[in-house]
Amino acid sequence: MAKELTSKEENYSQWYNDLVVKADLAENSAVRGCMVIKPYGYAIWEKMQAQLDRMFKETGHENAYFPLFIPKSFFSKEADHVEGFAKECAVVTHYRLKNDPDGNGVVVDPDAKLEEELIVRPTSETIIWNTYKNWIQSYRDLPILVNQWANVVRWEMRTRMFLRTAEFLWQEGHTAHATKQEAMEETERMINVYADFAENYMAVPVIKGAKSANERFAGALETYTIEALMQDGKALQSGTSHFLGQNFAKAFDVQFTSKEGKLDYVWATSWGVSTRLMGALIMAHSDNNGLVLPPKLAPFQVVIVPIYRKTEQLAEVSEKVDEIITKLQARGISVKYDNRDTQRPGWKFAEYELKGVPVRLAIGPRDLENGTVEVARRDTLEKSVQSLEDIDQYVDDLLIEIQNNIYRKAWKFREESTVKVDTYEEFKEVLNTKGGFILAHWDGTSETETRIKEETKATIRCIPFEGEEEEGVCMVTGKPSKRRVLFALAY
Repeated sequence: MAKELTSKEENYSQWYNDLVVKADLAENSAVRGCMVIKPYGYAIWEKMQAQLDRMFKETGHENAYFPLFIPKSFFSKEADHVEGFAKECAVVTHYRLKNDPDGNGVVVDPDAKLEEELIVRPTSETIIWNTYKNWIQSYRDLPILVNQWANVVRWEMRTRMFLRTAEFLWQEGHTAHATKQEAMEETERMINVYADFAENYMAVPVIKGAKSANERFAGALETYTIEALMQDGKALQSGTSHFLGQNFAKAFDVQFTSKEGKLDYVWATSWGVSTRLMGALIMAHSDNNGLVLPPKLAPFQVVIVPIYRKTEQLAEVSEKVDEIITKLQARGISVKYDNRDTQRPGWKFAEYELKGVPVRLAIGPRDLENGTVEVARRDTLEKSVQSLEDIDQYVDDLLIEIQNNIYRKAWKFREESTVKVDTYEEFKEVLNTKGGFILAHWDGTSETETRIKEETKATIRCIPFEGEEEEGVCMVTGKPSKRRVLFALAY
């Protein structure tokens, strides 16, 4: 089964698509550009969601829900915002269907035209700030720290499952503050939460930084990002946090009375991650045998496969397996026991390798006699025979080791794929031959940035937070530059 995967060296894009479908994560739907997330894929997303939700609540945020439909007039209020999303909006114009009098099925009822068209939300700043106007009168009503788990629609023409679909799942935080400083602190706090999640749960090393003006979120004064490197040398923006200043408060007239009794506009942030993180998880770690899942996000961390010929042997093995499961579950480890008699053990091994299950235990009558079990780890594909006595402790330690090893491997790949260049020729050569992250000097102008993008397709991924100031000259124009910025080709 795994043999049917295209190798990633041969065709990375096809390998990715094969993996999403064959590992049972998702499939294309009847609606062009949309996908069906299958139970196994959704189970990984639920793990991500649960952990992020905990982290949001620990930082004082609460969940709420806002409408899917946004009146078109709301988008006219913040000019940069509407320009950023105008080309991607799905618009609702009518509210009723009727049977076609000519017998051609159903048609839109022309008498049911909406007075004002509704936009299917591409993001919720406008509807939320219109709502906050009713919630905020005084400094006592602040801060508002709200998050929403939802779906959004951005009408994409070229789609790829998880990475870019017309409809996707995400969370969007929208906060309101009394001071600029508080809003800036919130913007930074949330990008740090995302980086913590990416590194410690997804096992994906990321670079934190600020977006250039060209790459900022529509309507934001500052956008912070975490950038991850995929195994094909392309970057993936994996989470963003935006400082919106008072733009949306002014657009929707959200004012509050300060402690000093003065009227002022509220300061805002928004931040989000989406099912695109599933794409990052797949592309950062997986191999030609299938998915490689970090234990903290695997739907089940251990699978146990019985080896037997006769029914009575299965009964004996199952009795022992029940004991093992009880011990593992007591340690908070999730386990699946696959005792189906419809598939042979070899088929099951290939299936769980493809699905990226971190640890596989195989146990048969001979193991029962010897008091042992065969342990296979997915990250290195190594097998070993271990004593049944302390198997729960062994597996617990092994899961921690696998989580760390997957991160180390991704970190080493990123380090080896990050280079500094000083000339535009060198920049183009690295981009065309090797890809990866490129640190180069840039003169800080939109014109130069646009030129680089047009000529090479590479973009400034971020201006990294970490890294010393370093006097230099822009690789394109020769003008002075205070520090290197991070370039890459990106998804």
